[in-house]
Amino acid sequence: MSCSLLEFCRLQELKTVRDFLFQSQKPDPAEERSQTENELTWDTSDWESAWDNHENKDEESSSTAPVEEEVTEQNGPWLQDCVVSLSPCSDLLVVAREHKAAFLSAKWRTDDSGREEMTLAVSWTGTLSTEEGECVMSSICIPLASQKRSSTGRPDWTCVVVGFTSGYVRFYTESGVLLLAQLLHEDPVLRLKCRTYEIPRHPGVTEQPEELSILYPAALVTIDGFSLFQSLRACRNQVARAAAAGSDVIQPPPLAYKKWGLQEMDNIVDHSSVGIMTLCVFDQMKNASVLGGFNASVKGSPPAMSQYVTVGAGPFTGFYYAVEGSSQPLLSHVAMAVASKLTSALFSAASGWLGWNKNKSEDEALQKQKPKVEPATPLGIRFGLPDSRRHGESICLSPCNTLAGVTDDFGRVTLLDLARGIAIRMWKGYRDAQLGWLQVPEERGDREFSPSVSLPKRHALFLVIYAPRRGILEVWAMQQGPRVGAFTVGKHCRLLYAGYRLMGVNSVTSQGWQLHTQQVCLLDPTTGALRTVSVPFHLALSDKKCERAKDMHLMKRLTAVLKSRDVEPDVLENEARSILLDIKHPAIKKQALESLLSTKNAPVSCLMNITRALNDTLKQQDPNGVDTALVQLCSSQLKLLQLYSDIQQLHSAAETQDEPENDSLEGMADELSRVGPTLQRYAQLTSRPSVSFAQDSPDSPLPAQAFLSQLECTEDGELKVIRRSETEWNQLGNFMFWGCLCGKSSLHKVCDTLQQAGISPQQLLTLLLSVWLQREKEVLQKPEETVRNLHSLLVALSNMKGAVEESWDPQSISPWWQQVRCTCIQSHNAAAALLAALVAHRAAKASITSRADSKLQSEWEAVSLELEQWVVCVRQLENVLVLQTLLLVPPPQGAAGGAPAQCSIKALLEGGTGGIADSVSKWVFRQNMSPERLKEILQTREGEEAGDRQEQRGGGGGGGGEGDEEKEKSQDTSDRAAELLVAVCHRFPHSLSPDLLFAHCCWEYVVQWNKDPEEGRHLLWAVEHLKLVSSPHIQLGISTMMWSTFIVKRFSAAAFLTEKVGKAPKDRLCRRDVGMGDKAMTSFLCCCVQLLQILMEVDSAVEEVAAPELSVEEAWSGAEGPASIAELALEQRGVHYPLVQHHCLLATLMHAAMTFSLKVKPLSLFDSKGKNAFFRDLTTIQLMPSGDMDPSLVLLRQEFLMRVLTGWVQAIDDPSAPASAPPSTGPRADWWPSLCLDLGPLLQVNPDILRRHLVCELYNQGLDLRAEEVMLEVEDKDVLGSQLLVLTGQRLSYSLLHSQTQTQTAMELLARLPPTLCTWLKAMDPSELRCPLVPLRQTSRLVGRLIEMLPENHAQYSLALHLLEAVDVLTTED
Repeated sequence: MSCSLLEFCRLQELKTVRDFLFQSQKPDPAEERSQTENELTWDTSDWESAWDNHENKDEESSSTAPVEEEVTEQNGPWLQDCVVSLSPCSDLLVVAREHKAAFLSAKWRTDDSGREEMTLAVSWTGTLSTEEGECVMSSICIPLASQKRSSTGRPDWTCVVVGFTSGYVRFYTESGVLLLAQLLHEDPVLRLKCRTYEIPRHPGVTEQPEELSILYPAALVTIDGFSLFQSLRACRNQVARAAAAGSDVIQPPPLAYKKWGLQEMDNIVDHSSVGIMTLCVFDQMKNASVLGGFNASVKGSPPAMSQYVTVGAGPFTGFYYAVEGSSQPLLSHVAMAVASKLTSALFSAASGWLGWNKNKSEDEALQKQKPKVEPATPLGIRFGLPDSRRHGESICLSPCNTLAGVTDDFGRVTLLDLARGIAIRMWKGYRDAQLGWLQVPEERGDREFSPSVSLPKRHALFLVIYAPRRGILEVWAMQQGPRVGAFTVGKHCRLLYAGYRLMGVNSVTSQGWQLHTQQVCLLDPTTGALRTVSVPFHLALSDKKCERAKDMHLMKRLTAVLKSRDVEPDVLENEARSILLDIKHPAIKKQALESLLSTKNAPVSCLMNITRALNDTLKQQDPNGVDTALVQLCSSQLKLLQLYSDIQQLHSAAETQDEPENDSLEGMADELSRVGPTLQRYAQLTSRPSVSFAQDSPDSPLPAQAFLSQLECTEDGELKVIRRSETEWNQLGNFMFWGCLCGKSSLHKVCDTLQQAGISPQQLLTLLLSVWLQREKEVLQKPEETVRNLHSLLVALSNMKGAVEESWDPQSISPWWQQVRCTCIQSHNAAAALLAALVAHRAAKASITSRADSKLQSEWEAVSLELEQWVVCVRQLENVLVLQTLLLVPPPQGAAGGAPAQCSIKALLEGGTGGIADSVSKWVFRQNMSPERLKEILQTREGEEAGDRQEQRGGGGGGGGEGDEEKEKSQDTSDRAAELLVAVCHRFPHSLSPDLLFAHCCWEYVVQWNKDPEEGRHLLWAVEHLKLVSSPHIQLGISTMMWSTFIVKRFSAAAFLTEKVGKAPKDRLCRRDVGMGDKAMTSFLCCCVQLLQILMEVDSAVEEVAAPELSVEEAWSGAEGPASIAELALEQRGVHYPLVQHHCLLATLMHAAMTFSLKVKPLSLFDSKGKNAFFRDLTTIQLMPSGDMDPSLVLLRQEFLMRVLTGWVQAIDDPSAPASAPPSTGPRADWWPSLCLDLGPLLQVNPDILRRHLVCELYNQGLDLRAEEVMLEVEDKDVLGSQLLVLTGQRLSYSLLHSQTQTQTAMELLARLPPTLCTWLKAMDPSELRCPLVPLRQTSRLVGRLIEMLPENHAQYSLALHLLEAVDVLTTED
């Protein structure tokens, strides 16, 4: 691996930038005219520039490159005349010339090939100078760190610092907004440089503070980084506030800076601020004696000093040392760009839309008011490098602050040791050179074998020199190292080296940050490419590593050859062979061989030839000098490639295998015909279309690289298969055996080849079975042929050496056949597993029989033990196949759906005794099957004959035709599902007994309801399933578990919410507190009532019936796993009946309140004992309310029940309700009155009061016939008569006095009425009647009832007689 020049970014619209910066130099008048237009609206140049010169298309060449060269030649190296600076994060580039500048910001775009690449596009262009005649001298881009805790090292924003000939230093945002301007010295700014925080690599290194240094011809200003960071943030925030709302100015903190007058040097052009340093004691004493003579005094501790190095003339290089504390820092008030009236040029481009304008006189007056400039502190030169004829041009400080590169007008580059102050190296022939530094950390793994691993990571230092006169970029190792890289680049490039990173970082905030900064970048103006130099660490090592570097270079070359897709196989083979043989280092040679064998472009023959050539070369060398690991790798990979090639040739030969003997599969046809219908139905359900990726197809060929990665050679020469992912394992098995299973290859030759290669029969058996199970669909298309080939392959593998042990004890189970059984037991592909078990059963039986015949006497125990295992396994697989066929039945459209459950023998056994019922209950849920439908299906199991017939139909249901109509099709599907369900129930008579299935369905539905409480139908069906369970013991246990696990928490939340609100809560509150809407909560409370009623019913029934005994089928008796729902239900304790009844009361009251939207505080209807008993465990005995209740509570209860009856009466007479029969649920249900009357005694409310109220409400609503039915049950007729008398008076009052159509007869009647009756009628208020327009016949009938009810001695009896007379007159008149 060697140096490389990598392009990481490309500049867009470079022509726009050049045209904007060099507008004054365009010779063409037409261009000058367009330039004038652009100057008037310069802010649109970034998008209008794309249209420049489009009129001259005909004169341009079709090639782009010659045009660029021609333009470059005409304009010269235009970029060299500009001030260019790049942010260390490479996201902002500034190009400035004279008074103009263009900012280019990072953007991501997609190239033609669809790859994302970063570009720098023009984001702002404009004029930076504000004073007449001032020009840009220097600029830098400083990224400022984010102060957020979540930051990972990306900058918050980037500040552009620009120095001018007027002495001003101005700070801008990325969008060209001026933040602040400082005049610290009245001379042109020569150079701006920055230093940011770096984590010290060694314990003894001093942490250097952040600072910005500004060089003037005779002065140096250093601004403290922390002070600058805070001021810039404050200014940016203030600008944002002013732009948003025009708020007042908040004065930011002042800038802290130091100003040194550099003396005793004739001319200074560049500088470097090295940082704070401390001399050792010897150097301190030496300096003291040199400066102060023999009697000089020496301080106890060496003082800390800031070191500055300048270049120029007289002397060529100067070294300055400023002792810390010798000068107090100056405080400059920040001259913000946003004054009280925003008077600066900050919004010059945006003044139109911001509306802030100024008078020219104010501008001029402000510009003339220059700030006060502090005098500089004199700083004498300590020493220098005197060379009277040499003039320094630039200095570049290394990242470690110990070295610096200096260029001069003689075309030399000098390397300085700053600690010693001497030149230690010089290069010649680099006129106008540009310098940069690269610091490369040590790669991981380079020091793995070093004895001092605990040492800090090493860093290598490289100097990058760009010589524009020669158009070459060179990389030199420090300090005396060789040139490690050279690149031919253009002659007009710019080398951009920042030398700093993010400002505002410290040792705390930088923890865990990954700062992505480029150290050195080369900008090519002809192509707009930004490239960075990549140098590997090992190039800095000594000369004895050169051989390794050469090998690494060859390795890189080999990688490039292998990656290229256009290379012919012959060329690839020759090139790779020569490179591989040229590599000397054994480790790299091994790495190269592994890289070659893992490439996908090389054919197998090419790999074999190269590996064979390398193997031959290694054998010819001295055995003692050859790496043993490399020799073993080479020989083993060659053996594997040969095996791959042999198997590939056997499969491609397309030989037809010999027909096997028919007697080897006696009885197999009978087995296939027996399970055939079920297999056919299963195949139909599994053959539904599905989406898969082409590369995942099992028919895709196995590459040699995948084959090599899954096989390895052991020390004894055998091959071992490495099991990686399931996909790779199946691909390998497909490659080896699928051709044999299809009958396309000679299976005996394939088995012989694999046996000779040394692969163990056990691994081959695993591969064969994985292929068979994975390709179940293809197997079921031709079951007879594939089964015959599988039998032959199993027999061939069984006869291999090491398959079935010769010393196998007949009393035990064969490990070989046990392996087949284990694979079938774990498989989710039920049909393929069943066929494999049938074949293996047949093969094992033949093998055991032949072994017994070969001995003197038959060993019946061995035969029976092994074959009994197979009989059980086959029976279990048949059951699983029927169950899996049922589970594959797709759900109807609109059902919950979801992937069908995958079951296997192992999964069912591990699922415990309830695993089968659990699978079927999940299927019932996916089918959206109602409890009534499930009960109807299960009732078909009553007769034995019907059950047998249904099982046959369920097995062979795959061949039935489908109707044309949608209804017939869905009915047919439903019937088939029912047949399959009955067939499964006959397979599992105990595990799927009705009680167990209903119990599991109940639990499944309540679990699904808990996931989505809005689906109230799920909970309702769970309760319905629970009702269908015949055993009260199971009912009791499941009800208790449902209540405690899922219901009570939401029920208590609903109760507390209703209590808090004081009425039926709205939808939003229900969702917030209970987790469901108001309608779902009404349904939920109805289910709670039903559940608690079931609990009360079964609590008394459990004593009369014995608990059921749960059992499982004989074949499934080995189930180990969690207990079934029924078993858990039988373990539950009994409930405390009064407590259940107490909760049922509360649930009923809340259900009524939600149904009729009533105001009530449900918990307040109970005393303190009643409240404390709520939401306790139903199996515990609580202190319940007893004796007479407080009359005020009874009155509250009575009022609530009356409101329920009123709500029901209004609901049944609602004209908007449909006229159909009343529903079984909801406010119009018929059972509400009887419920209220039943609740009366439980709540100590007199039911007769409720009946009287109900009669009055029915008459009030105009439902006289219903009222007469209820009236028969009323006991206190006198009170009822008095109530109805008032209601009759209201009706008559409405007819005589308040009706809109008063007749003459009514008026005459009113005149004839007795005064007492007339006064009484006028006192009535008919507005209380909800239905005042009642036929007179009904009113007459009501008065007749009144006369019957009231005794003659009643105070209002005479009034009733007068009413009867009046009604009779009215009726007669009508």
